[in-house]
Amino acid sequence: MREYLGARGARFAIFPGSGLARKPPPFLMAGELVETSRLWARQNAGIKPEWAEALAGDLARKTYSEPHWSKKRAAVMAYERVTLYGVTLVADRLTSYAKVDPALARELFIRHALVYGEWHTHQRFYRRNLELLEQAEELEHRARRRGIVVDEHTLFDFYDARVGPEVVSGVHFDTWWKDRRRTDPELLTFDPAMLTHAAADEIRAGDYPEVWSSADAGLTFPISYHFEPGAADDGLTIDVPVATLNQVSDDDFSWNVPGLREELVTALIRSLPKNLRVSFVPAPDKARSFLASVPEGEEPLLDALERWARSTTGTVVPREAWDWSKVPEHLRPTYRVVDDAGSEQARGKDLEALKEPLRPQFAEALAEVAADSGLTATGQTTWTFGELPASTSTRRAGHEVVVHPALLDEGSSVGLGVFGSADEAAARHRHGVARLALLRLPGVGGVVDGLSNTEKLGLAGSPYPTVADLVEDCRLAVVLEAVDARAEIRTEADHDALVESLAAGLADAVRLVVADVLRVLGAWRDADRTLSGRAEMAQLPALSDMQGQLGRLVRSGFVGEAGPTRLRRYPAYLTALTHRRARLDEGVAAINRDRQLMAQLSDLEESYLHAVAALPEGRPPGEALRRVRWLLEEYRISLFAQEVRTAEPVSDQRIRKALAAAT
Repeated sequence: MREYLGARGARFAIFPGSGLARKPPPFLMAGELVETSRLWARQNAGIKPEWAEALAGDLARKTYSEPHWSKKRAAVMAYERVTLYGVTLVADRLTSYAKVDPALARELFIRHALVYGEWHTHQRFYRRNLELLEQAEELEHRARRRGIVVDEHTLFDFYDARVGPEVVSGVHFDTWWKDRRRTDPELLTFDPAMLTHAAADEIRAGDYPEVWSSADAGLTFPISYHFEPGAADDGLTIDVPVATLNQVSDDDFSWNVPGLREELVTALIRSLPKNLRVSFVPAPDKARSFLASVPEGEEPLLDALERWARSTTGTVVPREAWDWSKVPEHLRPTYRVVDDAGSEQARGKDLEALKEPLRPQFAEALAEVAADSGLTATGQTTWTFGELPASTSTRRAGHEVVVHPALLDEGSSVGLGVFGSADEAAARHRHGVARLALLRLPGVGGVVDGLSNTEKLGLAGSPYPTVADLVEDCRLAVVLEAVDARAEIRTEADHDALVESLAAGLADAVRLVVADVLRVLGAWRDADRTLSGRAEMAQLPALSDMQGQLGRLVRSGFVGEAGPTRLRRYPAYLTALTHRRARLDEGVAAINRDRQLMAQLSDLEESYLHAVAALPEGRPPGEALRRVRWLLEEYRISLFAQEVRTAEPVSDQRIRKALAAAT
């Protein structure tokens, strides 16, 4: 049987003879209580508790608990409990707390709605204040320091001093502010200076830029900052559109932003093995010295560090000695590759690794640009391209993307395409123009007819598959040199002029090249015999280096790579090589000296070979990379055979600058 709680703690049940005994209501009013075996209620009627609350008046007792901010209602709410003589009429009814404690309600409104931002409103000052706070907090992310932005108590005091005492909720605020803003519309707008402590003055905007500018490519990339050690996006994140992916590399961003540069260089120095690191202590002082003496951005950071280390301490730091695993992750930019709509396609620390799976998307983006601008063709044997612009631009992923049209050498024909890099376009266009000229020029099959049998045998003993292949490469060398001697050919009239200038004297020019090739092949065979003789164990590193040099100098296609003018320097290169080999037989001191000189050369040559190997398949090296190749040959002369004399001034620094320009 159901038991009821009555006034003053009395507990009773409905008398069994009552009409309500079988279906007792939640609340009831009893005319009398009779106690027999237990306390019974008689003369009963079911009631609703709100009737009792309304009739009780001041006799009802109300208590409140758990005052809290309600974002939905934009007000401070609490749970209300109503009792009458100990009987609970209402339990946990949600009600406004402003009528109970207006002061606390106002405080919670200011704190939660205005300071914590837990409020849906369209007030202009409110949106502006949130923007100013985000900008101030961005300083902490950029400088990687906490305590720059003022705390919530400062913001509370700001609002508390200005908001009217009657404001206890969002509705009250809107009513109050509607009148107040007419006379003082900026009353509640933050002064940016009040949001940061004095430490913010030490942070210069230039140290933490919002965009990264690539002067060479003419592009800008948005930068965002995040300060959360251990998080994947800790540090700076650079957005790179897919369509511009091949125009930048990790080296372009290797110096990082100025505000993090000293920390980065210090961490790199500390990453060195102990036997190298001892030459650069204390690391922070050496980092500051390096940054003060070396202009940023003229060459990749590691190249500049290695050159500075060698020039200041005499220490040669090999590239593999830098241990990036010991460099804090926030000092390496995170790259975020985005498509035309700005959606993320890939993210990571290694830009080159990100490029590989996205190359199809990049090729598709360039194909779209080519199709949109009509700059695509294949299988052409005459000039059908009209006037080709040096570059054209379009918008991709919110960026102004510049692409460069170029003719393409297809072997038996010529095509047209666009490329994201001016250097790649120029390199391909050079060969495309030459191929189109070769297709229009007469052959030179009779060039070898006038040679002696000995000379014919000399041509046959070359790295080329056949003598015809060698002669055709000589023909290509003549045409390429003629192309290089002219301004970039981008109209049919210019190309006609090129063909006309070559047609009459092509055979004679090729004969002269063949004569030079005969001399080179003779010197090559002599050098090869010299290197193939018996050697001591200590001489093997030098001999291996010279055999590599000889293999790069004379191989299938070397005539077209060198060109007629450079081909005439080959005897000097080969003579210098044989002089170097002869000096190795002069004793231990000569071998040690050769090893020291080879150390000066090795990292330069490795950088060049790495740059060549990194070129996509089918892409010829650009003008800058070709220049590095011949500077290295001249540098070998200056190191190992000074009596031969170089064709131009050459030094370690000149080559490094040329490498930086090429890569």
